[in-house]
Amino acid sequence: MKALQGRVAVITGAASGIGLALSRRCARAGMKLVLADIETAALQRALAQLRDAGASAIAQTVDVSDAAQVDALADAAYREFGAVHLLCNNAGVASPTLRLPAWEGSVADWQWIMGVNLMGVVHGVRTFVPRMLAGGDEGHIVNTASVAGLLTGSGPYFASKHAVTCLSEGLYKDLKAAGSRLSASVLCPGIIRTAILDAERNRPAGLGPATDVTALPEATQRWAAEFRAQLEAGLEPALVADAVLEAIESDRFYIVPAQPQLLALIKARLQDIAELRNPTLPPGA
Repeated sequence: MKALQGRVAVITGAASGIGLALSRRCARAGMKLVLADIETAALQRALAQLRDAGASAIAQTVDVSDAAQVDALADAAYREFGAVHLLCNNAGVASPTLRLPAWEGSVADWQWIMGVNLMGVVHGVRTFVPRMLAGGDEGHIVNTASVAGLLTGSGPYFASKHAVTCLSEGLYKDLKAAGSRLSASVLCPGIIRTAILDAERNRPAGLGPATDVTALPEATQRWAAEFRAQLEAGLEPALVADAVLEAIESDRFYIVPAQPQLLALIKARLQDIAELRNPTLPPGA
């Protein structure tokens, strides 16, 4: 999709981080915006900033884990602009327990993280893609996974991101096989300067309390502190947004803005698979 001026972009998780950067980048490309986020106050601030900069935009508070709310988002987008050309299923969550092994995480953690990270993408695809196909115009779907979706880990964050990568690869092939004017990409960012570790501020009360970091094993506490520092020094979200728009315009599927050490780990994993050997263990394991 090379012509972006005047087209309509729907972006979830649009109030902060990569989602906000995508919103700003799409606005600079002359796109009309439909912004969605679970945080109403932050979403309204983002909407005001974008409108002040000249963007044509609307916003709606949405919990992407709720199919009915995603349906309502699509209704609002088509009611306001009459079409959708770019869908960025970007909303995602994580917790300081990200690196815990599967047997130590709670069922509530699995429900919350899979509900947002995976089912949020599923709801976006199931709700918007049929309408986009029916519109007959060219378009693109970008699903946000993570380098975690190309690496290994047994907890819900890694599992959810692997599922998004798989879903996206299949979606791309299905669209091409159907001769559709739509295409798809998967976004697998590395360490980006976002507040992803603070996502539990939006954790539904019915899925348990936010993680008490002081109750975690000391090794997990140290990892969380180190990872937070890495995030603060990570790549700027604006660089990720630039990579996404470039991929859309060139119809490139894999978007992996990541540090060299993470790219090396991805290559090692793929080589393990190709050579049918046991997974390479991380340093110090």
